[in-house]
Amino acid sequence: MKKLRFQCGILILFLGVGLVFGGCREEVKKRPNFLFVLVDDQSPFDLKQYDPNSILETPTIDRLAASGMVFESARHMGSMNGAVCTPSRHMIMTGRSLWHLPPSAAFQNQTEFHPLDTMTLPAIFNRAGYKTMRTCKQGNSYPGANRQFAVVKDATKRGGTEESGSAWHAKQVLEYLGEREFSKEENPFFIYFGFSHPHDTRNGTPELLTKYGATNHKDTTSLPLLNERQPPLQDNYLSEHPFFHGHPELRDEERVSGVWKRRDEQTVRNELGREYACSENIDIQLNRVLQKLEAMGELDNTYIVYTSDHGMSIGRHGLMGKQNLYEHTWKVPFVIAGPGIKAGQRVEGNIYLYDVLPTLCELAGIQIPETVQGTSFKSVLMGEKNTIRDVQYGVYCGGTKPGMRTVRKGDWKLIKYDVMDGAVRETQLFNLAENPNEYLAQHNKTGEMETNLASNPKYADKLREMEALLLQEMITHNDPYKLWNQ
Repeated sequence: MKKLRFQCGILILFLGVGLVFGGCREEVKKRPNFLFVLVDDQSPFDLKQYDPNSILETPTIDRLAASGMVFESARHMGSMNGAVCTPSRHMIMTGRSLWHLPPSAAFQNQTEFHPLDTMTLPAIFNRAGYKTMRTCKQGNSYPGANRQFAVVKDATKRGGTEESGSAWHAKQVLEYLGEREFSKEENPFFIYFGFSHPHDTRNGTPELLTKYGATNHKDTTSLPLLNERQPPLQDNYLSEHPFFHGHPELRDEERVSGVWKRRDEQTVRNELGREYACSENIDIQLNRVLQKLEAMGELDNTYIVYTSDHGMSIGRHGLMGKQNLYEHTWKVPFVIAGPGIKAGQRVEGNIYLYDVLPTLCELAGIQIPETVQGTSFKSVLMGEKNTIRDVQYGVYCGGTKPGMRTVRKGDWKLIKYDVMDGAVRETQLFNLAENPNEYLAQHNKTGEMETNLASNPKYADKLREMEALLLQEMITHNDPYKLWNQ
């Protein structure tokens, strides 16, 4: 009888151990998935999350924001060339700041192997047992990192049909998920879901162009017609920027199809309508993928990130492109939802796009590589903090050098321009709490603080403080240039 009791005890012990270790195996299987959605050239102020008056309809992004967290201050650090998306995507992939990227970030023809290629986001997740896949545009990216994905379905799709537009990118993700479902793949996935839109040429679908009153205008000798369904001009619209931006023959300011050098109301409103048509289509395609994840039972275990590589002007401040440091272009939309993130939150954040890599590593339980310079904001996602830094610094020097620099701390922001071999040297000081649209004198606002305050003697001390802070940030980030008065 004692022998029988002993044998039963051993059996129970083994069953218990089996349950414990079986549970561990189940936990490994349930590591979170990641769907990283990156759009091309989208100002946060196109979305209702950042401008409640926007007429752009994005019900999928709205639901995502309601179920997760919206970051008020998410930014890209900047660019050393006119193709701002290139260093931005390098920063996302490496988790490194602007002046510490592989040479392909600055010189897009230098795409041979670099040691950092193997320390990029897809390579890290591959080694951790994730199944990685990407679809995105071709070009102006980081080829060395893109090659690390196990599955790559890249093509530039900026047309208005199922095959030539954003639906094509969604199709690649849906087919990949279908293959996972068919093969009963149990390893978690990391999907880089990139879009070619709303970057120009903004050829939207016919029905969405009609909805936003826009046409794919191609005639350089005429203006597009005004339409009451078109988005209104933005509050900080100008017909021209008050001084030259410092990048001669810049494509985005001179050669965008349908716009060219024009900044009249008809042209700008039509182009905004095209932008909105492309953006709503992205929202539609995102919804298709989220529905598939829900049908597969994977949605609740997936972190979903929605962001852009940088912002965009399209008429704001008299500019059209992404080669500036105003809020509409320096900031990016950033919405995230997933396991452990409480619904309906909005935080300041003060994050850069190069903070994404360490954050996703920490969420996945992956050790953050020593090559990474960014800071994980998991503590913000879990409600422990509101920000991860106090100061943010930005650069544009893709034209004449040293270019533009900006720094922001709290409500205060400084932008400096040192371009055209010293012919253009300008300083702008804004209080973003009182002047969130960064109005200039040309906007003719009546509030004392609704303008550039750099020349106002009342704010001379604040100007000196911000200029000293900018210099400090430039030194900290190994900026290779100095401005005229530093």
